[in-house]
Amino acid sequence: MDLGAHRFVHLHTHSEYSLLDGACRIDDIIKKAVEFEMPSVAITDHGVMYGNISFYSAAKAAGIKPILGCEVYVAVESRTRRDPKLDKDQYHLVLLAKSEQGYRNLIKLVSIAFSEEFYYKPRVDKELLAQYSEDLIALTACLAGEVPKSILNNNLEQAERSLGEYVDIFGKENVYLELQDHSLPEQKPVNEALILLSKRTGLKLVASNDIHYVEKKDAEPHDVLLCIQTGSILSDPNRMRFGSREFYMKSPDEMARLFSDVPEALENTLEIADRCNIKFDFGKSKLPNPGIPEGMSPAEYMQAEAYRGLVTRLGGELSEEYRKQFEYECKIINECGFATYMLIVRDFTDFARRQGIYVGVRGSAAGSLVCYGLGITDVDPIEYGLTFERFLNPERVEMPDVDLDIQDDRRDELIQYVVEKYGRERVGQIATFGSLKARAAVRDCGRVLGMDLAEVDRICKMIPTVPVGVTIDRALEENPDLQAAYNSRRDIKELIDTARSLEGLNRNVGVHAAGVLISDDPLTDHVPIQYGGKGEIVAQLDKDAIKKVGLLKMDFLGLANLTILANAVKLVKRNRGIDIDILNIPLNDSKVFEMLGKGDTNGVFQLEGAGMRRNVIELQPSSVRELAAMVALYRPGPMAYIPKFVRSKFGQEKVEYLHPDLEPILKETYGVICYQDQVLRIARAIAGFTLGQADVLRKAMSSKDKRIMAEQREKFLEGAKAKGVPLKIAEQIYEQIEPFAGYAFNKAHAVCYALVAYRTAYMKANFPVEYYTALFSANMDDQEKLSIYMEDCRRLGITVLPPDVNHSKAEFEVEGEAIRFGLAAVKGCGRAIIDAIVQARESGGPFTDLFDFCRRVHAVATMNRSTIECLIKVGAFASIHPNRAQLLQMLPDAINAAAAILRDQKSGQAGLFGDMADTASLSPDIEKYDHIAEFPREEILAMEKELTGVYFSGHPLDSVRSIIERKCTANAQTFRDLDNDQECIVGGIISDIRFRHTRRNERMAHIKLEDLYGTIPVTFFPAAFKNCSQYLSKDQIVLIKGKASHRERIASDEESTVVEVEILGETVIPIRNGNKNGKSNGNGARIVHIRINGNPNLRLEMLKSLLEAYPGESPVYFHLYHGESHQCISSAFKVDPCPKFVSEIERILGKDVVKVG
Repeated sequence: MDLGAHRFVHLHTHSEYSLLDGACRIDDIIKKAVEFEMPSVAITDHGVMYGNISFYSAAKAAGIKPILGCEVYVAVESRTRRDPKLDKDQYHLVLLAKSEQGYRNLIKLVSIAFSEEFYYKPRVDKELLAQYSEDLIALTACLAGEVPKSILNNNLEQAERSLGEYVDIFGKENVYLELQDHSLPEQKPVNEALILLSKRTGLKLVASNDIHYVEKKDAEPHDVLLCIQTGSILSDPNRMRFGSREFYMKSPDEMARLFSDVPEALENTLEIADRCNIKFDFGKSKLPNPGIPEGMSPAEYMQAEAYRGLVTRLGGELSEEYRKQFEYECKIINECGFATYMLIVRDFTDFARRQGIYVGVRGSAAGSLVCYGLGITDVDPIEYGLTFERFLNPERVEMPDVDLDIQDDRRDELIQYVVEKYGRERVGQIATFGSLKARAAVRDCGRVLGMDLAEVDRICKMIPTVPVGVTIDRALEENPDLQAAYNSRRDIKELIDTARSLEGLNRNVGVHAAGVLISDDPLTDHVPIQYGGKGEIVAQLDKDAIKKVGLLKMDFLGLANLTILANAVKLVKRNRGIDIDILNIPLNDSKVFEMLGKGDTNGVFQLEGAGMRRNVIELQPSSVRELAAMVALYRPGPMAYIPKFVRSKFGQEKVEYLHPDLEPILKETYGVICYQDQVLRIARAIAGFTLGQADVLRKAMSSKDKRIMAEQREKFLEGAKAKGVPLKIAEQIYEQIEPFAGYAFNKAHAVCYALVAYRTAYMKANFPVEYYTALFSANMDDQEKLSIYMEDCRRLGITVLPPDVNHSKAEFEVEGEAIRFGLAAVKGCGRAIIDAIVQARESGGPFTDLFDFCRRVHAVATMNRSTIECLIKVGAFASIHPNRAQLLQMLPDAINAAAAILRDQKSGQAGLFGDMADTASLSPDIEKYDHIAEFPREEILAMEKELTGVYFSGHPLDSVRSIIERKCTANAQTFRDLDNDQECIVGGIISDIRFRHTRRNERMAHIKLEDLYGTIPVTFFPAAFKNCSQYLSKDQIVLIKGKASHRERIASDEESTVVEVEILGETVIPIRNGNKNGKSNGNGARIVHIRINGNPNLRLEMLKSLLEAYPGESPVYFHLYHGESHQCISSAFKVDPCPKFVSEIERILGKDVVKVG
């Protein structure tokens, strides 16, 4: 291309990868460059190189030469100095790579700036620039550059000295004085001085526009983007803003008019473009050597190892079917050059198994017989009829993708192995970019524009979240309500138009949850890096860019269920002496399928949840294949076919096929499409599609793009016609596969998940004590699940022992045929104090009393009083002192005594009086606490529930358990699966109640109803409240008849929608009051006197809520004391003066303020 025929190219461009600062999408930059007939264009993001590979690919595809660069931050003096006054600001410097070597140097500079010298910004200094200056061109940058800043400070001499330093670093021919004109008053004197410096020094001038958005009209949306970055609003006069609307991608003609007095500055952009020539070889992989023996090629070694593994696994030589498939796969893998990749993955899985780390593979890799032979997978693909081509399609050659599931508590061990084997500098993780999706863009723009947030929320809800990735444009096209709002109101039109401009732009960078990057040499030879929050190396590229560069990306996914399995197996070995090989358990265990058939699926991978439980009960599964089908069908779209699948299994519905060629494809699944594999096979059998064409069809259906789907439908019907399939039949078949293609699992994935589901079910059915122990430990932070599993254990006859300082460890433990509650599951108990408790107990034997406990634990670690209080409240000291109230009174004395002993020991007095001190501490005057009565039972239960999420000293509903189980149609575990408006009966104890008034001043209530499994939110609107209010009070045990109500809420990611389910109460049937002392209701005529000291207005609202929460028959009188005055006031309130009511009043007003008589 003759660059001289063109007049100008842009060399200073900030893409969206200058996060929340640049608003240029890469494709838009390239399109505009094509429109302007520019032969070349540069990318120069602020301090990062996130977008360089994507930019390179897009430019090359458009026939434009890409110039790769970065606007780096240069430290004011040394990059090692970190003075908040002197180093908060940095200089800008634009660097452009002339060659591959220059690009590697730029990578080194950016990486070191992030890794070593980050201070406010990633910084380099002139020493570092000198070290990596080869083949780099430097432009003096914008007004924030070192030379322009010196000019603005009226120090031309300093500017010239700085230029001299840059010339020494890069060479005179590689330093250019950058002229910019954005109609900013400061730029005119700077440009005049730069022209003068050019004459003095002989350095060349170059013109640029500091591009931050592509079109001039994008200035306003860019202004909003800056507000999103800084958290400000558009109307704030003091916010950060650009000084003009000129930071867009100007045409060569516009640039020529701006710099007509210095035409050489325009010509020099072409000179620079001519000097910058980078060419990447994206087809070359950079895989490390996993340990292939000398004298063997990767292909030979892989084939030999895979064959040996298959012979071992199959118990002898391969049958003809296996041999043919094995040879076919080896041929494809070797032709594609992926043998080394397979051996690398095998090395990881081999290490994991040697170390006892549970690993599994999800996804298409399970369809490979070679993977099975190498030990990467544990699924025989021929036995399960899995498709190799879903793993590696010979028509679409790209690096295969093996996703490893790893028990989540040992994932770091596997990553550490990779680091140690290949070297820390060769292993990293991958960046991931969060973007401004449709709803998030609307929400952010609404805040910046100062709109009413409720109105913004209303607009957000008009943008659907299913399917994923719905754009604002598509929502406008499909939602008439959104169209009407857009067309009728100027403020909403402005909101939506602004959001559309910013939608899809990157807003932040994070670390990919699973991706691990491995190279055959240091990562910084290929990619720029930075460091994550945990100090991990992170490539400044996302997974798609990594693929292009040719580096190996592995997905190491932590899976809690594998941790549960691993721990359960260990517990069985420790408790029963039985070794379980979880990969080789029988897959036809009748106890497993009997348990699942009863719907006992809590804690079983993929089968929890009321909806899935119902389907499993109906299916009565009898094989892993049927579990796989259910896992695959329980998704949007295919879910509607579950009843047909079940009826067909039991012969209640005849299996019919629209075409004979469908029978061998669908017979296994009773005529129902379950898997993506079946969609691909149908496309090939009915429409004659190749593997590649069938995959395009699948992706088109996944995208939900109407235009692409219409094109694919036409191709399918044409292909079917060519194969002699009648049009009507072909249309019916296409309509049958359409709902599945976008949502269905591939079969290999479903089988892998089904096997994990079966293994968890096997452990639960055969070793329930050990399995629930592991399950509890894995869910210590989820009180709702703990409550569900506790109820399961009660039903199964498994005793869960309370936490105990003389028996418990941090995790849950097996104790005989019971489970001991773990101390780490008690709120407020940190790991350090728990370790100290266990250490003191194991070294000195059981604790004898609270004083002994405090003395010995305090000797190991600093005690936290609130932690010990929590342990007392949940009954963890019951084995040494049963009265919790006495222990809480005793605690300050015990802590003081322990501290005194420790002080004496440190001061040396323990040598003289140690024996006496120990004796004194072991024989405290405990009798002086005997007069303190134990807490009421309901208070003990409340403390246990608050601190652990479960009850140990009984359950408030024990006496009415049979009534609730018999009468209720939903519970805390199942109510979220109710359909909207579905009628139900729920029952339990009212644990919380909040009253409020509507706009019409009508009363309503929100209550929390606690049942045997957890908590259910129930709302009583005014009409229902009026009829039921007399039964709505704290601790009342009730049955509530109502309807489920689904309410959409924007999720925390501000993009997706969460459906919250509550019950709208209609009628209430009281079972009994939860207060068991029997006094309050029996003596309804008693009068309640409440003393209020000082100004009552300070606590009036809180007091009113409490009085309303305990309705009863006892009238309330207030006694107001203010100074010397006393006033008695009667009120309209009537309450139930139970102990809980009294304690809550005294909590806000002080002790002894309530008298009942």
